[in-house]
Amino acid sequence: MTNIERDLGEQPIKKIMELHGLEAGDLVESSTEQITYKMVARAVKGRRLTPVVQAKILNAVNKASGKSYSMGDLFNY
Repeated sequence: MTNIERDLGEQPIKKIMELHGLEAGDLVESSTEQITYKMVARAVKGRRLTPVVQAKILNAVNKASGKSYSMGDLFNY
């Protein structure tokens, strides 16, 4: 059985959110895919997320910021 690292440290999404003055609530409100504050908090802190949740967070960041970030811009794992 492989031991998967679950706590990966602060992620680039935190700096991107700060750059655009975004809070977790801004992403939750802008998302049409039912994300939660907890999902955003986990993303920022570097808790490993499923690819589906990562995609939801990415879509919310892009919508809230008006930019076109990629998965690699937000997450370093």
